[in-house]
Amino acid sequence: MNYHITMSKKEHKEEKGKTQDIPPAEVETAKPETDGNSRSIPVTGGETGNQEPEDLAGKLDDLNDKYLRLYSDFDNYRRRNLKEIGDIRKNASEDVVIKLLPVLDDFERAIKAFDATDNALGLKEGILLIFNKFMTILSNQGLEQMRTVGETFNTDFHEAITNIPAISEVMKNKVVDEIEKGYLLNGKVIRYAKVVVGS
Repeated sequence: MNYHITMSKKEHKEEKGKTQDIPPAEVETAKPETDGNSRSIPVTGGETGNQEPEDLAGKLDDLNDKYLRLYSDFDNYRRRNLKEIGDIRKNASEDVVIKLLPVLDDFERAIKAFDATDNALGLKEGILLIFNKFMTILSNQGLEQMRTVGETFNTDFHEAITNIPAISEVMKNKVVDEIEKGYLLNGKVIRYAKVVVGS
């Protein structure tokens, strides 16, 4: 009985010694993970887990501001494009009308010349009909004659050919005669009126 007890203590000591003699290199320990550059990679619960609510709100405000700026730029471009298209449509016939203006001037000169002829009444009436029809067509295209005589001289519409003494104080700086008519096309000046101004 005593021998068995002694052997058990000896075996116990040997087993304890084996445990204590294990080299440190063979003991597995938990090491932090690295990314290949000898830097420890912290273990987190995800990217958004470490972001503060203030940071997320700031990023949201930045994105919203960029969106509003982009929308505003696009809306301005759309409005500008629509306006340019509208202007092109309104003034598409501008070149044609400008070329026809000398013909209109010739009609007016012919009408004035017929006033000195006693036997040309029929021709005059015919010319008047043509002139009125022609003016109606041009008016339908947006052409409008400028008002000149008696109007205050305005460089936005008038081109002064010469100045003459005004017959009264009321006619100073006003158009007293018209040398060549001025015209508007859809509200835009396409030819300035050549006038005589009182001074």
